[in-house]
Amino acid sequence: MAGTLYLIPNTLGPVDPASGALSALLPTQVQAITSRLDYFVAENAKTARAFLKLVAIDHPLARPLQEIEIAELNVNTPPQALAQLLGPLKAGRDAGLVSEAGVPAVADPGADLVRLAHQQGIAVRPLVGPSSLLLAVMASGLNGQSFAFNGYLPTDAAQRTKRIRELENRSRSERQTQLFIETPYRNGQMLEALVAACQPGTLVCVATDLTLASETVRTQAAGKWKTELAAGKAPDFHKKPTVFLLLGQ
Repeated sequence: MAGTLYLIPNTLGPVDPASGALSALLPTQVQAITSRLDYFVAENAKTARAFLKLVAIDHPLARPLQEIEIAELNVNTPPQALAQLLGPLKAGRDAGLVSEAGVPAVADPGADLVRLAHQQGIAVRPLVGPSSLLLAVMASGLNGQSFAFNGYLPTDAAQRTKRIRELENRSRSERQTQLFIETPYRNGQMLEALVAACQPGTLVCVATDLTLASETVRTQAAGKWKTELAAGKAPDFHKKPTVFLLLGQ
């Protein structure tokens, strides 16, 4: 009988091991399940081990950390290697798929592995944990009945402006909140592009460092953002994970 593939959420940023903050982010059951597994698939083995060390503070690992097998799955993993990653599950071992941050398989290369698991009859069990995208929708005050995540927008300025206007038009016509992310060191350019391309009344939310002590979430009209940027009052979001949202009015 094949094992179960558990989808294990990670924190959205650094956690002080001495603070006990992990218990506020991940339910006890999630930590308990994680602690008993001895095979994981992760984007980066080093950061996965750091996560397991946090879990082990209150939930001792079933095996010493150095004996736990961690296989890597990232943008450099060829599609033909996915079946090999599922080999231990086909042999009956349970496994955990761990994201670098937040929930696996959402804006994450793990989605392909989950799809293959379904195709091979392997049970997939998602576990509860923080998702920056859902937290941003919750805190934005924008339409939570209909929303779409669009990943990264083009880096070329002209193409990015075109894409923002397409998303704004769709948002306005369908009353649908549009979400996207940016490489953290380009957050400033993204907000500048948004306020330049959007109508003044379009609502724009900037959600930064969600679940961390430095968390900020602000929603206001693009015109107001533009005025603040012109006055040198940009958000403190340089090199910080940020979710951008807009809703056309």
